[in-house]
Amino acid sequence: MSGFFGPRDDHSEPWFRMGRIEVNTVVLVVLIAVISGLAWVVVPSLPTRLLYTPELVASGEPWRLITWPFANDLSLWTVITLAMFWYFGTDLERLIGRTRMLWLLLGMWASFTAAYTVVALIAGGGRGLYGLGSIEFLLLLLWIAEYPRRTFFFNIPAWVVGAILVAVQVFGFLASRDIPGLLSLLFSFVLVAIVARAVGLLGEYPWIPGRVVQGRPVTARAPRVPRSHARQASRHASDRERLDALLDQINAGGLNSLTESQRRELLKLRDRLRRQ
Repeated sequence: MSGFFGPRDDHSEPWFRMGRIEVNTVVLVVLIAVISGLAWVVVPSLPTRLLYTPELVASGEPWRLITWPFANDLSLWTVITLAMFWYFGTDLERLIGRTRMLWLLLGMWASFTAAYTVVALIAGGGRGLYGLGSIEFLLLLLWIAEYPRRTFFFNIPAWVVGAILVAVQVFGFLASRDIPGLLSLLFSFVLVAIVARAVGLLGEYPWIPGRVVQGRPVTARAPRVPRSHARQASRHASDRERLDALLDQINAGGLNSLTESQRRELLKLRDRLRRQ
């Protein structure tokens, strides 16, 4: 499974190590969630003490604003959620680095909290926010948006899987008549897309507005090559030749000499050649 991921660069180094375990941003979040799940065995009421609703915060429990992602029990679904969070989150972290991944996760937490709060105050209702399930779901959709042509089981393109998952979520909310939940999810989509754009993801979707992270503009991506030029280049150079050119650039100037666009191209060329 390690071959699925892209090459490591300097900014994907872990924050620290625990023995042979490299603790990057995604692994750190998973470890905290595992600890909260184990704590549930000792204190069965713990998830209900950590989940978030505006009413509970207004009643004098402000910690719920921060703790709701870790309101996890210990179940098969929790294990699957954490495994998917680690799998797809690690791939994105290798792409944008540990610091931007931290900002992405913080932005996702803030987006869900803000969206749920606004909808709950206007429309009322809602079961509250709890667990990493909602964050993991949008993290998976971000990965699909970055790699829409990668295939899942039975060679189904990632974008098809993403469309099915979104449809299931939407129809589920409609079937249960949970309109506030649906509005909260859609509002979260918008906010998370803006956050992802700010940390360097979703570069293929220029209609998503960019923002500034801590007063620093996000590094601009290299301009896209016009399609006519791309078609002309494809007639004179194979994927292998382009890959060799990128590898020569790395040998000459190091991995940091590649632009973000070139790094993405390197990953796509690797995947395409493996499928041949």
